[in-house]
This record gives sequence, C-alpha cells and structure tokens, in this order.
Amino acid sequence: MSSTDIGSSADGQEQPMEGGEQDINYEGLEGEDGYEEKDGEDPEEMKRRVEEMEEELLQLSNMQKQVERQISTAADKIDENSIYVGQVDYEATPEELRAHFAPCGTLNRITIVCDKISGHPKGFAYIEFSNKESVDNALKLDDTLFKGRQLKVLPKRQNVPFATPGRGRG
Repeated sequence: MSSTDIGSSADGQEQPMEGGEQDINYEGLEGEDGYEEKDGEDPEEMKRRVEEMEEELLQLSNMQKQVERQISTAADKIDENSIYVGQVDYEATPEELRAHFAPCGTLNRITIVCDKISGHPKGFAYIEFSNKESVDNALKLDDTLFKGRQLKVLPKRQNVPFATPGRGRG
C-alpha cells in the first residue's frame, strides 16, 4: 500500500511534499487490548464486549471500595488504641516515655515526632497501646509531671482527609 503526502504552496496549490511516496505497512497493528479491529465488525459483538468491560469495571470498583473500608477500619482500630502526648521535653527518649506510661498497660509503639529538616523533636509524641483499657488508664496521666514539664495527654484524633469536590487548584 502506498500514499502520497500533499501539502499546500504559498499560492494555495496542492503539491507533493518532500519525500514523495511512502510505503506504509499496516500488517500486525492491533489495538491496545490485542484485538485486531476489522471492517464491518458485528455491532452486537461490540455491544457485548462493552457490557463485559462495564461489568468488569463495576467489579473492580466494588473491590477497591472494600479494600479501602478494610484499611480505614484497621486505621480506626489503631487510632482508638493510641494517645497524643503534648509538652514532651525535647531531651526525652522513647525509653523514658515507656517507663512513665508502663503502669497503664502494654505499649506497642512510641513515636516522638521530629522536624523533617533539622531532626530535632517537636515536643509531642504518640503512644500506641495494645488495648482500649490501657488508653483509658493513660488518659489519667494528663497534667502529670515528666522531666519537669506538665504533660498534656489526649486520645489520638482521627485524621480525616479533606476531599471536597471543586475545592482545589486546577
């Protein structure tokens, strides 16, 4: 198969473009899904394939929603077993915080939040306990002294992403 490229000259006349004729081979070219389109394809077959794709999209959307719910539920469970500790001394170590909160119950994790750039502590921490009862006990340590500073102990709040349509750049 061959074709000729035609362009326009300054006077509006059509003229062959540089390079003249080019042979283009269309054999072996297929669509993205690997299906080779054919002239005169049955419209019923196309409708059936579209319906299959729409059904698959619906299944994938449902699966994604289910996974997002599972992740959200797991995050909620972790957050309900965690506390925020404010006014933490800048020299405090996780071991010292562990010793202060050990009477409350089993601690899973202690996170002293630090500045990304300098690496210095910001003065607050999060402590995750193994159960809700330990959190209740830890909340009783609000306003207690730790390394000469009065701690502020609160339940960890749940971060809710702000995703309102139409509010943002672009």
